[in-house]
Parts: sequence; C-alpha cells; structure tokens
Amino acid sequence: MNHQEITDQDAFRDSIATVDDSGKRVWMYPKKPSGRYYNARTWVSAILLLILFGLPLLKVNGQPFILLNVLERHFILFGIPFMPQDFHLFVLAMLTFIVGIVLFTVVFGRLFCGWVCPQTIFMEMVFRKIEYWIEGDANAQRRLNAAPWTRDKIIKKAGKQLIFFAIAVLVANTFLSYLIGLDQVVQIATEPVSMHLGGFIAMILFSFAFYFVFSYLREQVCIAICPYGRLQGVMLDRDSIVVHYDFERGEPRGKVKKKRAAPLQTAKHDPVATMAAAITGDSAEAESEKVPSLGDCIDCGLCVRVCPTGIDIRNGTQLECINCTACMDACDEIMDKVNRPRGLIRYDSYNGIVEKRNKIFTPRVIGYTAVLAALLILNIVLLTQRNQVEALLLRTPGTLYNEVDATTISNLYNYQIINKTRNELPVEFHLVNIPGVVEFVGNPPVAKPEGKTEGVLFIKIKTSDLTLRKTALELEARSGDKVVDELTTNFFGPGVQ
Repeated sequence: MNHQEITDQDAFRDSIATVDDSGKRVWMYPKKPSGRYYNARTWVSAILLLILFGLPLLKVNGQPFILLNVLERHFILFGIPFMPQDFHLFVLAMLTFIVGIVLFTVVFGRLFCGWVCPQTIFMEMVFRKIEYWIEGDANAQRRLNAAPWTRDKIIKKAGKQLIFFAIAVLVANTFLSYLIGLDQVVQIATEPVSMHLGGFIAMILFSFAFYFVFSYLREQVCIAICPYGRLQGVMLDRDSIVVHYDFERGEPRGKVKKKRAAPLQTAKHDPVATMAAAITGDSAEAESEKVPSLGDCIDCGLCVRVCPTGIDIRNGTQLECINCTACMDACDEIMDKVNRPRGLIRYDSYNGIVEKRNKIFTPRVIGYTAVLAALLILNIVLLTQRNQVEALLLRTPGTLYNEVDATTISNLYNYQIINKTRNELPVEFHLVNIPGVVEFVGNPPVAKPEGKTEGVLFIKIKTSDLTLRKTALELEARSGDKVVDELTTNFFGPGVQ
C-alpha cells in the first residue's frame, strides 16, 4: 500500500480517541513516557515553573516586578509601571505577540504546546507525575479503577485528590499574585474572611477551577477548548516542522521476525533472470518481485499508548497532537531494541519526509517575519519615547477671556498631571512661545506617584502680545530643571482692536 492509499483512508478524522461512538467520554490512561525528549521537557518545565512561582516574590523599590491588575487598570512589567494612558502599548504588544505565535506555528507547529504551555506543563509534568507515583503506570491505573472500593483504593484515590487540590490552591494563589499582588493575596489568606470577602471568594473559585481542569478536563482543554489548536489547521503547511511519522521509511508495517534482524531491501528487478525463470518454469524471481519488503515500523502501538490525547501519529498530523514528543521517545526505544535507526517519528516537515529537504524561509514565513520585525521596531520606538509624566491642559468649558487690567488678559484652564513614576514630583508649567505668567489656584501641584493630579490655573498674557483672537500656546511641564512633558493649548483674547 503506497502513501496515497494510506492518506485516502481518513476515517480516523471522523472521531476522536477521547469520545466513543455513543458520545461518552473515554478516559485516557497514557503509558508513562521516558527518554531524552521527556527528560529535556522535564528540565524545561522545572525552569518555567520556578520562574512562574518565583516572579511574584520579586519586587523593585517595594513594588511587584510583574503585576497585571486588570480590574484597577494597574500594570507593572519588569518593574516599569504602566498607566491606562499606555493602553495603546498593550494593544500593540498583544498584536506583536499574536503575530509571533503565528510565525512560530508556521515554522515549528505546536512546539509551544508541548514544551511551554502551562496546561501541558502542569498536566504532564506535575499532576500526571503525581498520578504515576500514587497509582502506578497506565495498566495499574486501569486495574485500580476497575477494582472494588477497598481501604487501599480509598487511600490512593482520596490522597491523590487532596494533593491535586492543594496544588490547585497554590497555582490559583500564584495566578492571583500576578493580578492583585502577592501582598494582597497574603492578606486575603491570613486576615479574617469578612475583611476580604470578594477576594476570598475569587481565591476559592480560582482554586476549584484549576482543580477541575487538571483532575477532570485534562486533555479536553487541548482538544476541544483551547483556540490555538483550532487555529493550527490554517497556519500549518507542508514545510512546517512538527512531530511526523516517516511513512516513507516505516511503511508497510509488520512484526519483526527472528530471521530478519535488519530491514529487508526491496527486491531488485533483473529482466534477464525473469526471462530465464519464465522459460525454465522457476517462478521464484517473479514471486520475489510481488512481495514488498517491510518498513521499519513493527506496528507495536507503543506510540499510541504513550500519547496523552490518544491519537495514532502514524495517521499524520492531527488537530489533537500537542507535539509533546512522547511518541518520539517511545519509537526511539523500540528502534534501539530492533537495531534500526532512531527518528522513525521525529521533528520534520512533510516535504522533509517526501522530498528529503526542509525549506524554512517560505513566502509565508518571510511575510510574517517582515510584519513581526516592523511591529517589534514600532514597540521599541514607542517604549523609548514613552514619557514618565504626561500633562494635559484644557481651557475650562464655558469660559471666555478675562481682562485683568487694561494691559493683561487671562484664561482659566483645567490641568491633569499623570505621574507614572513611584516618586512624588513637583510640577510647574512654563510658556515657551510667548511671554506670560502661569498662576495656580492654590499651591503648585505635586504629582502623586503612579496617579493623576488635577487642578486649575490661570495663564496671563499682555494684550500687546496678542494679535489674534485665538493664539496657540506652547508650554513645558518641568520638574525642577527637567522638562517632563511638552503640551499645547489655545488662548483666547479680544484680538486686534
């Protein structure tokens, strides 16, 4: 059977391994993986978990290193506070992130899902490892679930769920630390519930949500809920590098026989020998041509048994595949045992298997790369030009000019000073393009740290310096000798008499 005949049999795409014909969920019991890729993923996961749980502990000048307080619109990234006025930077950063994910997927498929995604890391590297430790490997878990309820089963099942919930509480509190800050989370956990009722309810809801995801939903998040898996179908092409089964090398499948320690070679056609066999009646040569040599796949099914989503990678790239590399490790182990080269299942592209070449810089990749580069440059430019202080000066609505005396005209203004730093800043306004005086109503403003300061002021200008009814003013907002912002407004006067 050639590859075209194999790919024509797409019946496997009509259903998923986690749901039976009646629509009932099929619980997954993946065999515990082992191998070089699994070990590498374990180290990567440990580092990422250390970063995840460690970042909320870091502070800069008493403030969190990372804070994403959506409710109060208070954001701190790498120790730099961002105000609601910087929302356009978040939109641009999110757009850049999406384009980066698209580019990464076009080139490397769902590598993110298998190595970096929090769902995969927690499920496969935390909760699944605990399950293997308490209940044993896949077959042991099946036997335990099928066994009657005994003291040993109750201890194992209850103990596992308690550990799962404890970890879910820790994960929930960690994520809340990114939203409201670690200090606030500690207060909610240690002070009376009545003092932080809303926060306590949020903590409980988050904890049960994480517990439900990792104790029950599991692979269903990747298969049916996560939108990224749905999008990969339109982002992948034949040059995308994903977990692939080498059908050219592996087909046709067959069990290993003792007399065949190495892969058989396809019988070579010898026309002279064939003609002689036909004349003599010896059909051995003709028969040898009809019997194809077997490929390297021995059809052991281990790649299916270790898959956390239950797919058969030999059917080709599938929506449910999260590129976790478990099948790669399993296949390499079998190849070692039957003395055949590793890599029957490996990171490769379709064209890499069929045409024996990998082309990374396709027109799509070049296009996405250009857009991503432009967005990154724009992000850098806007961040470097971002002001630590923003000032706004508007004429008070419903007011006209006021004649202070025979030689001076004044206008009334409302001002806003947005201080994005963590320090109090005394601010003064100075006219740049025309002589005049700025007088504050009350004391000169002191901008509150990471806050907005508002007030009222008068601008007074000599009548002799006003030639138009509406004059454009340029001002500088200064804190000490430093210009923190530049702003413009309009000044109304009587005009030329």
